[in-house]
Amino acid sequence: MRLHLLLLHLLLLLCSPFPRIRAQSSEARSLDVILQEYAFRALVKPKTGTIYNATSHLPSNFTGVKIAALRLRSGSLRRRGVVPSYNEFEIPIGVIEKPYVKRLVLVYQNLGNWSNRYYPLPNYTYLAPVLGLLAYNGSNLSATDLPTLNVNASAEPIKVKFLDVRDPPLGAVVRCVWFDLQGSSNFSNVTGGNTCSTSTQGHLSIVAETSVLPPPPPSLPPPVSPAPSPPSPPPVVPKESKSSKKVGVIVGSVLGGIVFLVLLCLLVLWVLKYKQTKKIQQMERAADAGEALHIATVGDTKAPAATVTRTQPTLEHEYVP
Repeated sequence: MRLHLLLLHLLLLLCSPFPRIRAQSSEARSLDVILQEYAFRALVKPKTGTIYNATSHLPSNFTGVKIAALRLRSGSLRRRGVVPSYNEFEIPIGVIEKPYVKRLVLVYQNLGNWSNRYYPLPNYTYLAPVLGLLAYNGSNLSATDLPTLNVNASAEPIKVKFLDVRDPPLGAVVRCVWFDLQGSSNFSNVTGGNTCSTSTQGHLSIVAETSVLPPPPPSLPPPVSPAPSPPSPPPVVPKESKSSKKVGVIVGSVLGGIVFLVLLCLLVLWVLKYKQTKKIQQMERAADAGEALHIATVGDTKAPAATVTRTQPTLEHEYVP
């Protein structure tokens, strides 16, 4: 019954004469109420610190939207944060909620293709889906239409690392956008190409400012190729030049042959001289290596003579068998 009333409330807002921005802000708050109710349905005997995916509890008309729920103790959230992370959200230590509750539930939202429907931004294009993180009192898990808690990061900011970021248009300025619970938007710089930061709860995304795109350059006509020039006729070679080339070739061949013969003769002479010199050197080495003989004088002639005989003569009568 409550769901039907909420849907009727959305229909009345669409048909009301209020300004469009206020109507969209009210629609977003009504959507938060509906998603909180379905997220709490996944917390059946929940374990503290366990992420429960509640997307399957959504009706079919919410195709593209993803939700989850995480129940924590307030003291544990303040002292430890959420380790390692809560989907795309990195929640550090020092997160405090107001008013204080003993247990709280963090509801995760991924609006997918519904992002531009509930959070329209003129002159901007969404490069990533709108992600939301809202805190509720977790004491009564069957409660509905709960007010959100004020969550603040006292030490380090809460970081959101978007998983699927589309490439921006050429020349577009990429920014982080954060929506508070009243629908106001604030812009900041993107870090690391896919990370945004916030110190409190709300909805975030990455957008590209399309209003500053430069105009496309004018298209230039295709270059006109010049007409091909006619081929030049082959050069005419006179007959006299051909005959002079033949004479030059013959003369060059004769001179080359003469030079080759002269070089060949010089090479043969050098080889013969080298062999003769080599033979003389061998004879000198053989003479130096022989045994030196004693020179004796016989009359007027000097001749080599051995100083000692190698075998002593033996007389026959002194031989004893």
